[in-house]
Formats: sequence, C-alpha cells, structure tokens
Amino acid sequence: MRTRFILIQTSHAGNVGAAARAMKTMGFGDLVLVAPRWANVLRREETIQRASGALDVLANARIVDTLDEALDGVTHLCATAMIPRDFGPPTRTPREHLEPLAQSDPPQHVGFLFGSERFGMRNEDVYRCNVALSIPADPNFGSLNLGAAIQLIAYEWRLALGGFPVTESVAPKQAADAKAVAGMLAHWERSLVQIGFLDPEAPKKLMPRLQQLLNRAQPTPEEIHILRGIAKAMADVKTPPSARPDGGA
Repeated sequence: MRTRFILIQTSHAGNVGAAARAMKTMGFGDLVLVAPRWANVLRREETIQRASGALDVLANARIVDTLDEALDGVTHLCATAMIPRDFGPPTRTPREHLEPLAQSDPPQHVGFLFGSERFGMRNEDVYRCNVALSIPADPNFGSLNLGAAIQLIAYEWRLALGGFPVTESVAPKQAADAKAVAGMLAHWERSLVQIGFLDPEAPKKLMPRLQQLLNRAQPTPEEIHILRGIAKAMADVKTPPSARPDGGA
C-alpha cells in the first residue's frame, strides 16, 4: 500500500532529518515538504545529521509550493491534530483507524499530514482529510515533537500493515539431554547429602522438585556443567582435605 508523509511549512531543519529517520526505520520513503522555511532544507547540515543515515529518504524527498501538489495521487488523507475541531472529519486513535484501513480493498494511497511546529494544522487543511488522528497522550501534556509524532504514526501504520519480523539477537539455546540432566541431579544429590542439606533417610520430595525445576528451565549443556561445578565446590568445602579422594592436593 503506497504511503506518503507530508510536512506543511516545517520551520526547523532538524525535524526534517528526524522525519526521514523515523520513516526509514519503519520502511517508508515518500516524503513531501510543503513550503518549508528553508528552500535548501534537504541539504542543510542539521537535516543530514538528524537523519542519521536516512539519506535516501532525503534524496528522494520533494519540495512543493502548495498542499494540492503534495496530495497528487493520495486517496486517503489522515490529519494529525491534537486539538479537536467543532467541524471536520472524525477523530480516531491511530490504531483504531489504521488497522481497518490497512485491509481496505482496493488498497488506498495513504497520506499522513503534519502541520507546522509553530502553528499546528490549519482548519482548512484538516477539513480536507478523511480522518483526524489523535495520539492518545496525557491530556495535560500532549504536545509531541514533530519527529516523535511521525515516528509514532509510522510505527502504528507499519504495525497495521503487518510489521517486520523480529529476529533473535542470539541463537536459540539447545537444551541438555535427559541423561545429562539426570547425571547432574545425581551429582547434586550426593553433594547435598554431604553438606547436610539432604537427609537420605527422609529425602521427602526435594529431588523430584529439583527435577521439575530443571524440566521448566531446560538448561543448556554449558549450564549443566556450571551446576556440576557448583555441586563439586559445595562438596569440597564441606569435606575435610584429608578425607578427599585426592588427599586435598
């Protein structure tokens, strides 16, 4: 589904870079600026720095003079307005509106419209939209930085479209086999008896409970090795050097 982010009369170059970065992290690349304060905003140093590598988004961005030009091809326009209007499109949260929008057939060409940092959205621009998206922020402090607002909307829209797969940062662990677990438990049982924690005449359910704990934990072979080391250390501390098999050497 085609997506365009439209910024009206942006006054801070850094926000354009932040917008490019926010869009790229969510896989979007169509950015249009309507009459920004700086004619060379896409090439300004602050813009480039705040983009943090999203230079392709900046390279493909367009600057136009009017909102009409920015809306060319857009079939569903979403305003982002915190202040409710007495007249205009319905106000919805992003998730409430975007989930069904992502399933629309035929697919829409969606535009997200953001107003000036200083003045917000003009009523006449809001009136052109199909919906006014309101981020459910604290009503006592709901003013978001432009870059943050774009990031939130881009995230919600990507989530509605299906999102990106989350990859594990580490390889899935391989659980130790039952034989290794049984051997470790036997080692622990001997050490627990040796330090006086387990009474072999009245063991109760200590070992079965430890077995269940390990079944839930599914330790790896390396973790089994660590637990065996702990059992050995416990026994070595409790056993006098003269009674150790190695004579305490």
